Amino acid sequence: MTGPPDNEPRPALGERPPSLPVALEGAVAASLMAVLAAITFANVVVRYFTDRSFAFTEEYSVALMVVLTLVGASAAFAADRHIRMTFFVAKLPPAAQWRIELLVLCLSLLLFILIAWYGARLVWDEYRFEILSPGLGVPQWQYTAALPVLAVAISLRILGRMLRVARQRPHR
Repeated sequence: MTGPPDNEPRPALGERPPSLPVALEGAVAASLMAVLAAITFANVVVRYFTDRSFAFTEEYSVALMVVLTLVGASAAFAADRHIRMTFFVAKLPPAAQWRIELLVLCLSLLLFILIAWYGARLVWDEYRFEILSPGLGVPQWQYTAALPVLAVAISLRILGRMLRVARQRPHR
């Protein structure tokens, strides 16, 4: 048998799991959270015993939180858990739902391609003009470089989801 019989329900749009497991993003997110927790814990301990704090922790924590957010967005798109409003769309026929899902994914892809493009330009400008971070005075592009890289990763996840959804065109 090549596929499910016509009387069996079709799977939801894009229900097939992504080809690259979401566990990759989960492992990266868990590692980032562990580093954030360690930095914060060390800062609290030092502050408690010495009435001083590690000045660098805020700068690193903010950078790690941005990376963590983008890794989470990648996992959300891969697992079909991205933020969307489905109240009205769920009331439409399957063909309309399919078209709207593809439209939303196309717009999301466009957004993250633009973020990657302008993020890369920002990294280049920070590198070229030797912009330093305000707290530690390290090159700012070292923090910003994660933005275009992760935006490309998110774009690839969205593209993979688009391909899965496009293959499941509903019957008319």
